[in-house]
Amino acid sequence: MATISSDAIAGRFAALQAASRTAFVPYITAGHPDPERSVALLQGLEGAGADIVEVGVPFSDPLADGPVIQASSQRALEHGMTFDGVLEIIARARLSIPVVLFSYLNPLIRGGDDTLRRAADAGVHGVLVIDLPLGSDAERERWFADGPLDFIRLVAPTTPASRIAEIARTGSGFVYL
Repeated sequence: MATISSDAIAGRFAALQAASRTAFVPYITAGHPDPERSVALLQGLEGAGADIVEVGVPFSDPLADGPVIQASSQRALEHGMTFDGVLEIIARARLSIPVVLFSYLNPLIRGGDDTLRRAADAGVHGVLVIDLPLGSDAERERWFADGPLDFIRLVAPTTPASRIAEIARTGSGFVYL
């Protein structure tokens, strides 16, 4: 599916390719250093020329993240950041560039069946689920693939070459390397 977001992300990459430019895709953890400044940071990144922005959803057990993102997630949670708070920050930023959510599966599931629609309504164009590798949960993978957002798949440094084509085929938007 991914009709709204596919156009935004694919369109951005097509424009970059036509201009022979490399994408500038920065990352922030929503709610860090605090919710108010997160809005300003997103707007500032767009103003600085970001082509796409990645917004991390703070999670209490971010095992796949490094120490910097773990620390920023902890601080955001200490400020009371929730999934709905992340969507509020994105909506308030009113960006004209594509937004990709970086999240663990648990916060997305806890949001309920309308999570992906609410994210799209807030201005999100794609979602990368850090802890949902290809083939690990077919039902959840279908939920994301059939939803309104691009389902961005992850290729890790340890991913066998034989799986990369399948990972690319089952996602949309782009493949995160």
